[in-house]
Amino acid sequence: MARIVLGMGVSHGPMLTTTPEQWPLRVPADRAGKHPFRGQTWTFADLAEHRRADRFDLQSTPDVMRARHAACQRALDRLADIFAEVKPDVAVIFGNDQMEIFNETLNPAFAVMWGDLIANDEMAPARYAKLPDGIKEAIPGYIPPGGATYPGEPVLGRHVIGSLMADGFDVTSMKGFPTHETPHAFGFIYRRVMRDRPVPSLPLLQNTFFPPNQPTARRCYDFGRAVAKAIGTWAPNGRVAVFASGGLSHFVIDEQMDRAFLDALRTRNAAHITGMREELLQSGNSEIKNWIALSGALADTPCEFSLVDYVPCYRSEAGTGTANGFVCWR
Repeated sequence: MARIVLGMGVSHGPMLTTTPEQWPLRVPADRAGKHPFRGQTWTFADLAEHRRADRFDLQSTPDVMRARHAACQRALDRLADIFAEVKPDVAVIFGNDQMEIFNETLNPAFAVMWGDLIANDEMAPARYAKLPDGIKEAIPGYIPPGGATYPGEPVLGRHVIGSLMADGFDVTSMKGFPTHETPHAFGFIYRRVMRDRPVPSLPLLQNTFFPPNQPTARRCYDFGRAVAKAIGTWAPNGRVAVFASGGLSHFVIDEQMDRAFLDALRTRNAAHITGMREELLQSGNSEIKNWIALSGALADTPCEFSLVDYVPCYRSEAGTGTANGFVCWR
């Protein structure tokens, strides 16, 4: 039977695929937007005033941003090295879509992409031109020049779908991504952790971002456990790596929440993990649910938690940015 030999939790945001000098490109959007933070929605100005004592202006200077960018790249290099050392046969990736392949017309809570091939075509020029500043510059971190085609794992995918359906998860079945564009949650893993040499993989999509059908933390954890059960009953004697892509807290960084969550992962505290309140898991924070699914998948394995690094990358005085987490289970 197949077995899970590796788990990885990896942030994937644009701050990891742009230079620190480009990070401020997102600040005008931060200033113009409204931001969920600890159950309330804040304007940028109100958030900056509320958090003024934290002195995030001192954590978003050019020198600090350069140092934290470098720390993130070292952590990513370490994860890529570990992946190469372990040499798994197959990867299963918990990720999410941000209206890259889905839209308000159709947006499933859970989906399994089990095609033979995974197409990651270059973005059409008209679509690329509409991207905001700070996102345009990040795209090469998710889509290689000229695009790419990656190997899928349809046999495992068909097995996982059948097992999930039997366990009460009515998942959407996908034989390909409808836009021939791989959501960046997956493209980042293929490019940065697998170094453009991906093993056959099975993308699993959770709708973390968009109401009204966001699965709860408990549901995501149970989904991960059901996926692990399916992997364990797959006939080939395969060695499987399981990923969570995304997070941690953003677009407003909450180090207190992140550190409590990482500690819960370390101690396998399922009560904390599944009890995270929905109002805390909105906007970018919602990608923590991919990690929650991963923790469910790893719950009954002997794989041991190792924190490679946690790097909060601030870009403004209001504490906006992305807190980047890099975790390995072996």
